[in-house]
Amino acid sequence: MLQKPEYLATECAESFKDRSVVEAYRHRPPYPAEIFEILVELMKGEPRRVLDVGCGRGDVARNLVERVDGIDAVDFSEYMIEKGKSLLNGNHPGLHWLHGRVEEVTLNPPYALVTAGESVHWMDWNIVLPRFRDVLVPGGYLALVQRNTLPDPWFETLKEIIPRYSTNPKYQPYDMLEAWERHGLFHKVGERNTAPIPFMQSVEDYIEHYHSRSSFSRERMGPENAAAFDQEARRILEDVSNDGMLSLQVVGHIVWGNPGHQVAR
Repeated sequence: MLQKPEYLATECAESFKDRSVVEAYRHRPPYPAEIFEILVELMKGEPRRVLDVGCGRGDVARNLVERVDGIDAVDFSEYMIEKGKSLLNGNHPGLHWLHGRVEEVTLNPPYALVTAGESVHWMDWNIVLPRFRDVLVPGGYLALVQRNTLPDPWFETLKEIIPRYSTNPKYQPYDMLEAWERHGLFHKVGERNTAPIPFMQSVEDYIEHYHSRSSFSRERMGPENAAAFDQEARRILEDVSNDGMLSLQVVGHIVWGNPGHQVAR
């Protein structure tokens, strides 16, 4: 059985139920449109239905729903689902929101594709990866979707202050996919980056996007620590901004493969 590192303890994911985290999510960069073209290409079989796990506000599901036969979007945060329903395509008839932990929520397979963002880090991999295998059509893929901003030359400076404010001091680098493959829980088939798209963001909004992360929830940091982090980050970012604006590029990244199909070694 695969044991997760301490910093990925399930209770750390509880911050995604905080209202401040849900509200800060709007400051995360958008997914490049190319992401959704790739996801459609990865679908196998009929019906062309998708399971989006740890969906949050539905940033993947809401943008994909018009290209498929239907999507079941699962999240354990009522606030995330509530917010997602209020956004574009949040009430689309093809989008079915499911509140609960994907380890135990009732699903409606089969699915031609399972999609997951960074929330997959917090799940019980020994349960969810075999479950994804079971609800997929034969040979169907699990696609892990990320969005990153480039260039980010100031991040090295920000990294110096982040540990002092993080509510998860046990963080350590960890190769999740390597661990999955080593334990026979995933077989990687391919990966792809999208072309970068330009993205302008104010210093204030860039700082606020940090508070959408598990270890920077305003509720859990407390007002004094949150304000101190914002002040230090602002001082760093104002020096590299242009009239308070940061010029970024957003790149999407997808890794796809077969969950639970590799022989353990």
